[in-house]
Amino acid sequence: MDCGKSTLALQVHHTHTAGGRAGRLFTSHDRSGRAKVTSRLGLEQPALEVRPDFDFWRWLVGELTSGRRIDYLVCDEAQFYTAEQVDQLARIVDELQLDVFAFGILSDFRTRMFPGSQRLVELCDRMETLQVRPLCWCGQIATHNARLVDGEMVVEGSQVAVGDTRAEQTMATGAASSPDGSAGGGPEVTYEVLCRAHHRRRVTSAVARATLSPEPLPFEEA
Repeated sequence: MDCGKSTLALQVHHTHTAGGRAGRLFTSHDRSGRAKVTSRLGLEQPALEVRPDFDFWRWLVGELTSGRRIDYLVCDEAQFYTAEQVDQLARIVDELQLDVFAFGILSDFRTRMFPGSQRLVELCDRMETLQVRPLCWCGQIATHNARLVDGEMVVEGSQVAVGDTRAEQTMATGAASSPDGSAGGGPEVTYEVLCRAHHRRRVTSAVARATLSPEPLPFEEA
C-alpha cells in the first residue's frame, strides 16, 4: 500500500489510450467504495467492478463478437481477484494476444499472500516492484500492511476488508462482518504500512508516539 500502484495503473491506461489503443479498466473493492480506479493523488477513472462471479473470458469474447475494439486490459486491485479469474487473464494473453497489466499487493495484514496474487506470481510473464517504496514510521522501507481496527493493530479477521491508510478516507468498516467491502456500522478499519520488525512487534506510529520517545518521529514536524 501507499506505493502508487493505482496511479501507475491510470498512467498505463492513459499512455496506451493516447497512443491510439483501446482498453478497459477493472478494479475490485476500490478504497472509494465505487467502481473506479482511484489514486491518493486525486486521479480517478470509471472502471468495471470485478466480483467473484465475473468471467473475464466470457465478458471479453462478448465484447469482441459485438464489434467492440479492445487491445488491452488494466486490472487494478488484482489481489482481490480469484485464482480462476487470473487463469482467465492468462488465457486472454495467450489465445487472444491481448496485453493484460495487473496491479496489486502480494500479502495481507497477516503477511499471507492473497490467492489472486499467488496465482499472478505463478502465471505472469513479468513481475515488477514499483520504484516508489512506502516508508514505515521509523524511516525504513515498509514491507508489510497492518490493519487497525479503531486504531488498534489486529492480526486476525477476514482477509478482505476495505479501508485506507488515512482514517478520514475509510469507506468500509466492520472488517469481519463486511468482507465484500460494503459500508456499514461498526468499528473503523484503517491500514498502516510498516517495516517487518515493527509489524512483528505490532508497533504502529500511534504506539511509537505514546511509548517510545517524546521526540518527533521521522518526517514529522516538531
